[in-house]
Amino acid sequence: MTRSRTYSFLWVVFITLVGLVSTGCTHQLKKDSLSLWNDSAPAKQALVSYMKMITDKKSPDFIAPEDRIAVFDLDGTLILETDPTYFDWALFEHRVLDDAGYQPTPEQLAAAKNSREKGIFPPLNNDREKMVSEAYQGLTVQEFYDFVREFMKEDQPGFEGMKRGDIFYKPMLEVVEYLVKNKFTVYICSGTDRLTVRPLIEQNMPYIPKRQILGSDSTLVASGQGNQDGLEYIFEKDDDVILGGKNLVKNLQMNKVSLIEREIGAQPVLAFGNTFSDASMVNYTIYNNKYKALGFMLECDDLQREYGNISKAEKMREGCEKYGWICVSMRNDWKTIYGDGIKRR
Repeated sequence: MTRSRTYSFLWVVFITLVGLVSTGCTHQLKKDSLSLWNDSAPAKQALVSYMKMITDKKSPDFIAPEDRIAVFDLDGTLILETDPTYFDWALFEHRVLDDAGYQPTPEQLAAAKNSREKGIFPPLNNDREKMVSEAYQGLTVQEFYDFVREFMKEDQPGFEGMKRGDIFYKPMLEVVEYLVKNKFTVYICSGTDRLTVRPLIEQNMPYIPKRQILGSDSTLVASGQGNQDGLEYIFEKDDDVILGGKNLVKNLQMNKVSLIEREIGAQPVLAFGNTFSDASMVNYTIYNNKYKALGFMLECDDLQREYGNISKAEKMREGCEKYGWICVSMRNDWKTIYGDGIKRR
C-alpha cells in the first residue's frame, strides 16, 4: 500500500470514529454482556434489539439518556422468592423467633411459628404488614440496617453454598448492569419495605444509589418525639431517626404506579416483574408511552435449579400473551441462576 493510500485509509477510519461519536451511538454490547443468557432467548434478543434502536440518535426510536428509566420488582424478579417465602417475612421470623432481645406479641409469635413450622403464611394484607412494622419499632435506621446485614450472613435454606444475602439471580444482575452501562437510570420498585431492600442492593448492586430504591413504607419518627405529631415536633440535637412501627403503604399493584409517579415523576420505558402484583407497573410502562417501551415478566418454570411452580409459570405465560409482556423463562433462557457452586437441595 502506498503512502497516499495509507493516509487515505487512516483518514476514513478517523472520520468513521468521529461519526460514531457525533451520532451518540453508545450501544457497546461486549462479548460477555448478558453472557449468562442463552443467545436464543427471545427476551435477550428483544432487549438487545431495543437497545440498538433507542441509543442510536439516527433512529426514530432514540431516547435521550435522561429519559432512559427502568423499573425492577425485587422478589422473584431479582432475588429468590419461593423457598419458602419472601426475604422480608423470613427476616420477620428471625426477629420474632431467634432474637433473644425482642419480646414478640402473641399474634406475632403465632404467625411466625405457623410459617416456620407448618408452612402456613399469612396473606399480603394490612394485618400482616402491621405485624412486620411493629416488630422493629424503636430501632434506629442504622440498627435496622445492621440487623438486616447480620441476617444476610446466614445460610439460605434449601440451597448449598449460598447465604441469604447471595440470593440474586445472576442473569438479572447482568441486565441491570447492561442498562446502567447504556445510561439508564434504574429504580428498584419492591413490595418489600425499602429499608429492608437497601442493604441487599448495597451488597449486590452498589452502583444503584439508595435514592433509587422504592418500596413499601412504615413510619419514621424522632427518638424523642413520643406521641407528638410530626407537624408539631422539632428534631433535636440528641435525636435519632427511629422506626415508628406503623405501616404506611404496601407497594404492590396500583400502589407501585402511584409511587413511581410521586418519586420519579416520569414514565419508565422498561419494566421487569414476575407476578400479577407487578402488572400495573408493567402496563403503566408500556401503555400510552411517547417512547418505545417494553415490559418483561419472569416465569418460575425451573424445577431443577430453583423452586419453581409450573402452574404459576403457565398463568404468567398466559398473562404475557394477553397484555403484550415479554416472557422470561428461567428454565430455558438462563445458563445459570445463582452461579457456580450453588445447588438446590
